[in-house]
Amino acid sequence: MSTKWVYTFEEGKAEMRDLLGGKGANLAEMTNIGLPVPPGFTITTEACVTYLNAGETFPSGMWEEVVENMKALGKKMGRTFGDSQNPLLVSVRSGAKFSMPGMMDTILNLGLNDEAVETLAGEAGERFAWDSYRRLVQMFGKVVLDIDGLKFEHLIDQIKNAEGVKTDAEISVDGWKKMTAQFKDLIRKETDSEFPQDAWEQLEYAVAAVFKSWNGAPARNYRKATGIPDDLGTGVNIVTMVFGNVGEDSGTGVAFTRNPATGERLLYGEYLFNAQGEDVVSGARTPLQVGELKDKAPEIYQKMVENSAILEQHYRDMQDMEFTVEHGKLYMLQTRNGKRTAAAAVKIAVDMVNEGLISKEEAVARIDSFQIDQLLHPRFDPAALAGSVVLTKGLNASPGAAVGVVYFDADIAEAQTQKGEDVILVRPETTPDDVHGMLAAKGVLTQRGGATSHAAVVARQLGKPCVAGCEDISLDLENKQFSVDDMVVKEGDVLSLDGGTGRVYLGRIPTVAPSFDDQSDLQQILAWADDIRRLQVWANADDPEQATRARNYGAQGIGLCRTEHMFLGDRTEKFQAAILAERQGLHDEFLNVLDKVLLPLQRDDFHGIFRAMDGLPVIIRLLDPPLHEFLPSLEDLAAEVAAMQARGESNADTELLLETVRDMHEFNPMLGLRGCRLGITLPALNTMQVRAIFEAACDAAKEGIVVHPEVMIPLTSHVNEMKKIQPLLEEVAKNVMDEKGITIEYKFGTMIEIPRAALTAGEIAEVAQFFSFGTNDLTQMTYGISRDDAERKFLLRYADKEDLNILPNNPFQAIDQIGVGRLMKIAVTEGRATRPELEVGICGEHGGEPSSIDFCHRIGLNYVSCSPYRVPIARLAAAHAVLREKGLIS
Repeated sequence: MSTKWVYTFEEGKAEMRDLLGGKGANLAEMTNIGLPVPPGFTITTEACVTYLNAGETFPSGMWEEVVENMKALGKKMGRTFGDSQNPLLVSVRSGAKFSMPGMMDTILNLGLNDEAVETLAGEAGERFAWDSYRRLVQMFGKVVLDIDGLKFEHLIDQIKNAEGVKTDAEISVDGWKKMTAQFKDLIRKETDSEFPQDAWEQLEYAVAAVFKSWNGAPARNYRKATGIPDDLGTGVNIVTMVFGNVGEDSGTGVAFTRNPATGERLLYGEYLFNAQGEDVVSGARTPLQVGELKDKAPEIYQKMVENSAILEQHYRDMQDMEFTVEHGKLYMLQTRNGKRTAAAAVKIAVDMVNEGLISKEEAVARIDSFQIDQLLHPRFDPAALAGSVVLTKGLNASPGAAVGVVYFDADIAEAQTQKGEDVILVRPETTPDDVHGMLAAKGVLTQRGGATSHAAVVARQLGKPCVAGCEDISLDLENKQFSVDDMVVKEGDVLSLDGGTGRVYLGRIPTVAPSFDDQSDLQQILAWADDIRRLQVWANADDPEQATRARNYGAQGIGLCRTEHMFLGDRTEKFQAAILAERQGLHDEFLNVLDKVLLPLQRDDFHGIFRAMDGLPVIIRLLDPPLHEFLPSLEDLAAEVAAMQARGESNADTELLLETVRDMHEFNPMLGLRGCRLGITLPALNTMQVRAIFEAACDAAKEGIVVHPEVMIPLTSHVNEMKKIQPLLEEVAKNVMDEKGITIEYKFGTMIEIPRAALTAGEIAEVAQFFSFGTNDLTQMTYGISRDDAERKFLLRYADKEDLNILPNNPFQAIDQIGVGRLMKIAVTEGRATRPELEVGICGEHGGEPSSIDFCHRIGLNYVSCSPYRVPIARLAAAHAVLREKGLIS
């Protein structure tokens, strides 16, 4: 059976989007529900794919079907395509499955030529005929022959200047005639060929141009940015012309069934009398608001209201419609689900549930994670952003908009913030020493680092906008400036950062800061999502403020409290004192600093977190990083001592510190003395932390707070490590409960971040009562790469479809489900085979990424844990995972 390449609008329907494209399917659907649609037909997306795969050759039999359908269309309209005495005129429009900016623009009035224009002039007047003809020549030259559209506009401006008029509508008939001739001369000059007079040749050119536009750079770039597959192809819609430019009883417009900016339920859009479609969007004339038609053309307005209601009820979504009025008769040229702002999306979804139009599940399915992100992070005023020039672009590491004065030092950034100044911290990369500056800053810009670099991770945790890995800036810390090409940005200059796009702007752009508490529609969507999802959503939080924020955003527990973050800032020196005492063999002094200085600080921190999370579980990870990360860098100390010696000076303390740091130096600290290895070789650190946890928990419990502490031992690779350290820590817990005279429920577990731990999870579950996947390190160790080095050197190119195209995505942004995911499946299956009630979650950065959350749902995890600011996104994504199983989301 031969392939059918062409479908009339009567043969199609909305469900045929894959084959007919969105525009063709909706034209067919409107036709079949009785709305006034000009007759026409659609060439399928399959024809496009076949054409491109065959070296830009039409599929066998396709053109014959086009000719047959065009003749049938002419018969229906009482006209003949290609007959200059009784011409059938059509428009040619592209239409892929998904609406895609970058596809080919519409061509109107196809079928006109030097003879047919005279016939049209006799029927409807010279002005209308020559206006229509010049539009065809102009569109054909620009869209089909790829001539710069500005060259046509330049000729139009010359005619207007010669005639002393300001708008296209004022140009005389003679002006249009001259312009048409000039347009044809331009085509001859640019292409060394004539504008085709044969209507069938025009059509063949136009169809081929639509097919080719699928592989044009704009379309490819849009698909890459939005994840649309490259193999779908586009349909070609050939539609009988209806004319909005035949007089003041005609016109054209674009309308939405609801306001796409706010979601308000009213007919919204623009309309122009005596105009064709492109006039509305070109800006050449000022259009009317659609609402003004209520007074100026009440019959048309009422019909649009009726058609809008029909379409919205039929499609059960807000519609974006194009329409034309010809001599008072309304024609519908297109409908599609309308693009809308994030705020409008949630309002429309909630309102449609309340109106009984859609279900709660459908409402949740219609909101995506990017929209949630937009609603919860400060964002730039769109109007101001449109006129701003991009200075440079880096990795969109942490979303949100930030504006501030540039400073290159964390101490200065903090000091300036205390003086009331908004600050942008610019660093080569950030380290724990910069945390106070990051806390103070409105946003962070780094020259190096990837999506899971220190800057990115901490910025997301803090809800700070961050642009990382901006390697085309040349940073000069000595002179406190950086440059991009010839542009120099100095300390004291103002920058605006868009962490959602990675763009950096010079100067101040106004921002809009939304409030979660004020967004009732968003909270309603998330409440419905909570009713749907199985997977719990916890949060990563290191202090009471973050825990409170997480709970406000809907977190059901703390999945990761990183105790090392409690030793940063003004506490770093206290912890350094403990480290130096231990390294110098001053054991009593070491224990004294732990018990008298650090334990009370940690106990207070934990108590605040338990209070904030009253009734919910809190997982606290014992100290994970190697100790030398809390000391000055070896390079800085060596340089300082060398400088002192060069001056003939000495400082015993500095030299002793250098000796200690040199002794503790590791060539690969990620695989060195850290995590449980540190706890086993220096147990006093872990016992101090466990005592602080349980003293805080018992005190809180006595105050009536319901506590559920879970202690996580990091970096386990062998069950014997757990058997060595866990009994010691459990003994501390029991001793504290005995001392306090109260018993609380608790768990001890481990972080699965080493492949061997995943492969031997059955053994480890003999001791551990819960698992938490640390997918950042698990990914590094599975791939055998350093995330920061890899992202800076090659990984982004690996994941770029337009470059090396080795990986489907960056495995540090979305879980590698085949490799890392297989390890996770093994750990879940074998861990629960040993301990059926084993609690399993994820606390890596992947815990807030939608596709990773879907995977965690499918392999049976209990929860995902993410930054507080991503909790709403995770709540939605966990619901989407259930809806995807039900087939409500593709």
